[in-house]
Amino acid sequence: MDKKNYYLALTYDLFVGEEKELMEQATIEKPLCFYSGLGMMLDKFEEAVVGLEMNNTFDFVIPKADAYGEFDDESVIDLPKNIFEVDGKIDNKVLFEGNVVPLQDQEGNRINASIVTIGEDTVTVDLNHPLAGENLHFVGKVLVKREADEDEIKNLMSQHSCGSCHGDCEGEDCESGCCGCK
Repeated sequence: MDKKNYYLALTYDLFVGEEKELMEQATIEKPLCFYSGLGMMLDKFEEAVVGLEMNNTFDFVIPKADAYGEFDDESVIDLPKNIFEVDGKIDNKVLFEGNVVPLQDQEGNRINASIVTIGEDTVTVDLNHPLAGENLHFVGKVLVKREADEDEIKNLMSQHSCGSCHGDCEGEDCESGCCGCK
């Protein structure tokens, strides 16, 4: 793989399953923008697109083993309901089936959990990535590809951990360059 860092902006449709269900899109209005070589994307995704040039199209599949792995039944766990209390109360705007809530492991790492069911005393959460167990089929086009300069990479690494976006940069304006979506 090319060892240079590139700035890329891509459109794509992501399909999963036998029925090729459309799971996600990056559009011309809100492209996927990222810098290669920094671990921001799945390795196999980056390998498939970094060798392409502007206006090249792509159509490739990343097998689940190289994406988010198999679905792990042991990652669906029951937690005590009281850990979701704030000031002694359950916030029903946060605790509802299907919502994704941030949790922390014993080392303080953030883990996103999807709420599966809410019982009397327990909450069943799924710690698997939402695309675990799926082969990822990407179809798209390279809108922009250019070599990234050292200052750009240093700036990105020092002030922002987002790395890639679809133009929503957690409240920041991508035009400001928070993720390179310029």
